[in-house]
Amino acid sequence: MQDDESSLRRRFRDVITSEEQLRTVLGAPTDRAVAKIVRVIDEHARRFIAHAPFVFVASAGADGMLDVSPKGDPAGFVKVLDERTLAIPDRPGNRRLDTFRNVLSNPNVGLIFVIPGVTYTLRVSGRALIVRDAELREAMAVNRKLPEHILVIEISHVLSHCPKCMVRSGLWQPEAWPDTSNVPSFAEMLVAHGKLAETVEEMQTIIDTGNRDRLY
Repeated sequence: MQDDESSLRRRFRDVITSEEQLRTVLGAPTDRAVAKIVRVIDEHARRFIAHAPFVFVASAGADGMLDVSPKGDPAGFVKVLDERTLAIPDRPGNRRLDTFRNVLSNPNVGLIFVIPGVTYTLRVSGRALIVRDAELREAMAVNRKLPEHILVIEISHVLSHCPKCMVRSGLWQPEAWPDTSNVPSFAEMLVAHGKLAETVEEMQTIIDTGNRDRLY
């Protein structure tokens, strides 16, 4: 890792190495930006989470390598257990267990909640635990199918993130969306990156079957 970092630095001439250098250019945050952090899931955060069908979960392993995993379900799938605790059900996926393996060695996680059409996001940081409590699993079942595991998070802080990135990207404005005709399909990327024996068409059939039959 150190060699990779040194190699990257050698490619550039003007590298920032301290917060002081950053502040010299960007200045200090506004009082509003500093004051917006809260230490509990208050009514405002609770309402946002209840309407969010999508959340990104960031975690890091013991080696410091980071991972970000998207999680999605009908709005409100992340449950607020109390003002300091969230629960995220685990649905069938690729079984890589990237987030879970990271949490086993480093419980610190970061979340970004996203609501379609809403131009700001909600950020949550805390410490996670993987649980299989029967009552909680039953409460988070869909179509009578219980999640095998639940990621429970004790939050340390919550803050809203300003809309500028959403506005600049035009994320919720269809007229601003790029032409995606040249974007590789998921099947194409899997076959190429995994050097798989399946054809793209065969892989697409596998994906379609999973999306139809293995959501829960």
